[in-house]
Amino acid sequence: MGKSPDTAALRTAIAAERRELADLFEALTPAQWDAPSLCKGWRVREVVAHMSMGFRHRTGQVLWELVRARGSLHRMTDRLARRDAAAHADAALAGFLRTHAHHPWKPPVGGLAAALGHDVVHGLDVTVALGLDREVPGDRLRILLDAVDPRAFRVFGTDLTGVRLCADDLDWSFGSGAPLYGRGQDLLLVAYGRGLPAGRLRGDEVHRFVTA
Repeated sequence: MGKSPDTAALRTAIAAERRELADLFEALTPAQWDAPSLCKGWRVREVVAHMSMGFRHRTGQVLWELVRARGSLHRMTDRLARRDAAAHADAALAGFLRTHAHHPWKPPVGGLAAALGHDVVHGLDVTVALGLDREVPGDRLRILLDAVDPRAFRVFGTDLTGVRLCADDLDWSFGSGAPLYGRGQDLLLVAYGRGLPAGRLRGDEVHRFVTA
């Protein structure tokens, strides 16, 4: 485990991630905006719309939407992402991240590290699916890898039973069992329950973590 980053460092990392992703999203073509992401059932535009949900919707509105979804967080976020993706132009969806780069939003659990993870992982949901080789800055990646917590696996649908994640581009591993090798940022996606395109991971259990 690395040294826990202080609040100022985390806020700086979050703001930088949002601005960089806004630049990246603004350069996407219309076809890329409509392409599938790593989030099942969501195109790139739904992912980007979801990323700024916490900035644009008041807590009371989110709670009302959660009631409408009969308490299902998944149904609520899916409904809002689809609605917002249809309501806003591509440039506006990207611009929300830049405008709110310093917004203090945090997920219900996990604090600022979880807020950084929300931005980084959803950014990778887009770039990996589109085949764009964006490298997450090492300091941000290390914060998130050191914060991987099995208590959150049920939320993400992660199953690492019998598998040890082993980064081949930095000194990090997690779990126990058959080694699964890959770049640190790809293994972060695995820890967040994502399936990856073929060729990004290596190991005897790789078939469990590759999309069809």
